[in-house]
Amino acid sequence: MDDLQLNGLGGPLTLALLAVFFGGTLLISLTIRHRKDDADGYMTAGHGIGFGISAASMTATWIWAASMYASATSGYTYGVSGPIHYGLWGALMILFIYPYGRRIRALAPNAHTLAEVMYARHGRSSQLMLAGSNILGSLISLTSNFIAGGALISMLSPFSFSQGVAIIAAGVLLYTLWSGFRASVLTDFVQVCAMLGAVVVIIPAVFFAVGGPQVFVEGSSHVTPEQASFFSSEAFLNQGAPYIAAVLAYAIGNQTIAQRLFAVREDLIKKTFVTATIGYGATIIGIGMLGVVALYAGIKPMDGDPNNLIPQLAATYLGPVLLAVFFVMIIGALASTADSDLSALSAIAMTDVYGRSGLPTNPKTMLMIGRATMIVATAAGLYFAGGRMNILDLLVLVGALWGALVFPVIASFYWDRVTNSAFTVSVLTALACFVPVRFGWIPMDGLLGYVSDVLAVIGVGTVAGLMIFGFFGRRPAIVAGIIASLVTAPFAIGFLHDYAVLSSALIAYAVSTLVCVALSLRNKGRFDFALIKARTDDFGPAEKRPAE
Repeated sequence: MDDLQLNGLGGPLTLALLAVFFGGTLLISLTIRHRKDDADGYMTAGHGIGFGISAASMTATWIWAASMYASATSGYTYGVSGPIHYGLWGALMILFIYPYGRRIRALAPNAHTLAEVMYARHGRSSQLMLAGSNILGSLISLTSNFIAGGALISMLSPFSFSQGVAIIAAGVLLYTLWSGFRASVLTDFVQVCAMLGAVVVIIPAVFFAVGGPQVFVEGSSHVTPEQASFFSSEAFLNQGAPYIAAVLAYAIGNQTIAQRLFAVREDLIKKTFVTATIGYGATIIGIGMLGVVALYAGIKPMDGDPNNLIPQLAATYLGPVLLAVFFVMIIGALASTADSDLSALSAIAMTDVYGRSGLPTNPKTMLMIGRATMIVATAAGLYFAGGRMNILDLLVLVGALWGALVFPVIASFYWDRVTNSAFTVSVLTALACFVPVRFGWIPMDGLLGYVSDVLAVIGVGTVAGLMIFGFFGRRPAIVAGIIASLVTAPFAIGFLHDYAVLSSALIAYAVSTLVCVALSLRNKGRFDFALIKARTDDFGPAEKRPAE
């Protein structure tokens, strides 16, 4: 199985598929462009998007090319339970955040960014932390999608990696630039339909081309007992548990998700998140099973990189028609997330850098800033993609920042004693504890290892409590957190520090929670949550609102 013939699309067919895909999305964007644009519509589409489009947009944004590749890598590395851990926990995180989304939207119905709400709640430092982490996170995500597109085009066509990156970047920018977030959510609907339709066809086609059910019988010699088990502890500790912590952090802190929260009609938030949960889980688990098939079939990834598995399987086992369908599926996945990143970055620049900076605001100027931000962000993504920067290390840092932010952000929307200093100090302290543990800068043996494990156990309780709190309130959450920590402690203390990715993430949760609670309890003042709504109003249409 090592020497497999790779099929390709050819130059003319590749260009035709790209022209149809990006040309179609551009036409959709042009049909929704208003002759008299307003800044609020550009960022949140008027806060009234319906169920179908909002659910499709949430699903498409959560599913990106890297998540498809990562799920397959998980299946290839950990066996049958790998994609389940990757897809199931990622899907459930969408479900777990929706009650928090309803609370945030109730407090700030006309907000545009989560950082803007933090500014209304606390002040400038908490706003800058959220805005800064999202700028970095969206740039990294944008770069990752450009890289995925360039690699796909270079593998399946005569074009080079650099040419592929440039085509993807230009195509996404072209249809997103003028209509902003409106273009992103409407094209997401088309893209997610294409993706889900392709998944239904592609997965069975590859599965039966490789050998069908017989491959699991004949390929059993290629897997270890852990890889063959649905209850693999190795898969849970290395994939499932870290992903639970990471995705919860991503969901709470990420502007691409928050932007859709502020855009969907308020009474449709629950339906939107539940539908996105099902759509994401089914798609990503299904795609991940291709990695399991490759493992059982004894297929070796090209260049030793598991990220090549999905395009490698497609190029090996699919004919021209299905290969074209696969190509459109991956392009749709990466475009749906890349346009969300551009929209998120423009909203941050328009709202947090300019709109809520205290300077006189003009919506026409805001629109210009938003569009200029998209152009600059695309250029930056092209530069980083060409420079082959270590995306994984940057993602680790952004994930840590979001993990450190989760409890202070959630607590700020429910607890009136949380202060700006409690928010800021807790996040910075958590980061200071996370970095040396994650990168192994200090030896984790002896007493320090046990302290790390105890904090990680508290982090387990924090994550469990936050999951329960949104649905059932404070007391059940506290009980769930205590039970989770007590159950975990006998198994975790003494060895959990050996899993740096998991333990460092849990430590970030624990430290930010402990410090935030301790400092907030010292505050005797009370915050009036009604102030948030008054401080996060719409900016108004450009043709009606003069410069202040």
